[in-house]
Amino acid sequence: MLDPVTLAMPLAKSIEEHILRTKKLPNGEEIRKILVNLGLEGLYSGRGVAVLRNRWFVVLIFPRKNGTVIDIIPSTGELSDALEVVVYHDRKLNALIAEILPANELEYEGNIGLEPVMVDAESGELISTPVLGDFSEDEEGPYLLIDGETFGRWKESGKLNVCPICGGELVWRGREAHCLDCGYRVKIGDKV
Repeated sequence: MLDPVTLAMPLAKSIEEHILRTKKLPNGEEIRKILVNLGLEGLYSGRGVAVLRNRWFVVLIFPRKNGTVIDIIPSTGELSDALEVVVYHDRKLNALIAEILPANELEYEGNIGLEPVMVDAESGELISTPVLGDFSEDEEGPYLLIDGETFGRWKESGKLNVCPICGGELVWRGREAHCLDCGYRVKIGDKV
């Protein structure tokens, strides 16, 4: 079975791309379309909520006045393993933000993805260092695949030894890192 992080990180990456392209937050319907493109099927949409699912997850979308909350719940029903992707306009910072928050804060240290996506609402420029990508699998198991641009920003931040998934310690070998805590790997590709 897949962990919710394997859906949350590609979702947040797609939301980041949408914000950078349009300079505005995606609405509930746009998020639903992103999730369908990530392989989920719609079960219900109406009355201020949308429900999608696939074999591994049930996803609830709650549009709000200032943004959207997306709950990713594993199909096992273990709420302690659930993740929440929160998309909103922070008026104090004047930034459009997408962050991944764990339901169980004991397992993770803050935001998943190293930092939340923060885009300046006026200039449309990325002002944070999120480390997001897509998950893939090889003979050794699942890994996070990030593009070269993301890696470049991550390297400049000086946090290459911090796992973007759990906040643990990464050990690098060439273009691949292995987390000593969660066991996930991170690989650098040319383009995700």
